[in-house]
Amino acid sequence: MCEPKHFTVEYTINPWMDPSQPVSTELAVKEWTELADTYRRWGHQVEFIQPQPGLPDMVFAANSGTVIDGRVLGARFRAPQRAAEADHYRRWFLDHGYRDVTMPTKTNEAEGDFTWTGEVLLAGTGFRTDPGAHAEAQEILGVPVISLQLVDPRYYHLDTALCVLQEATSDRRAHVAYYPEAFSPGSQRVLYRLFPDAIVANAADAECLGLNAVSDGRNVAIPMEATHLADQLINHGYDPTFLDISELRKSGGGPKCCTMELRG
Repeated sequence: MCEPKHFTVEYTINPWMDPSQPVSTELAVKEWTELADTYRRWGHQVEFIQPQPGLPDMVFAANSGTVIDGRVLGARFRAPQRAAEADHYRRWFLDHGYRDVTMPTKTNEAEGDFTWTGEVLLAGTGFRTDPGAHAEAQEILGVPVISLQLVDPRYYHLDTALCVLQEATSDRRAHVAYYPEAFSPGSQRVLYRLFPDAIVANAADAECLGLNAVSDGRNVAIPMEATHLADQLINHGYDPTFLDISELRKSGGGPKCCTMELRG
C-alpha cells in the first residue's frame, strides 16, 4: 500500500475524475489509514511503499504489479501522468528480496486488469490494458489467462467490475462477484460458464465502486454504500466490512485499487 500523502485530482484519465471539484488530501489519508488498519485487524501483514511527490495516483498500488507465486510482472501505464509509478514499484520489489521481476513491453495496469482466481488469471481489456498484454502475462507469470472485454468507460479496469471472493483450491472452485453490464455479451457468457454460482451485483453496487473490494475468503472490505452487495455477501457466509472511500473515489479508486496483493 502507498499512503495518499500527495493525493489530489489534477487531471482526468477516467470518468470519475473532475479537477474542478474540491479534494481533501487529509480525508483521503484518513480513509486509506482505516483500510490499512482493517487489514491488520483481520490478521494480515501490510507492506508500504514511500509516496512520491508529483504522483497523486500512486496510492492505487494495485495498478503497479501482479505477483503470483513470488513472480512479479510490473506495470506499463497508458496515461503518461502515471508512467513514473512503475519504476518506483519495480525498485521496491528488488529492495524487498524479489528477484523474478519482469517489466512488460505491452501496456498493462497490473491488478487493475489482472485478477487471480487461484486457477486462472482473468484479464480485462477495453480501456487501459493492451490485449497483447494478456499473452505476455501468461508467458511471464506461467498461468493460464482468460481475456474479458470491458465496455462501460465507468468501469475502466476489471477490478471495478469484478472481485474474487474466494480463490480456488484443490477441492473448491473460485467464487466471484461481478457486474454483468460492464462486460461484452461474449465475456458475460464466459463469466457465467466459469462462475455459475457467482454473486451478481446490480447497478447501484457498481456505481459506488462496490466491486472494487478486497476479500480474504471470509472478510470483505467494501464501500459503505454497497448495501445490496453486502446483503448478498452475508447470505453467502462472508463478513463485509464497510469503509468510507468517498474521497478516494473522486479519482476512481476504492479498497482494491489501494491494495496490491503479494502472493507467495
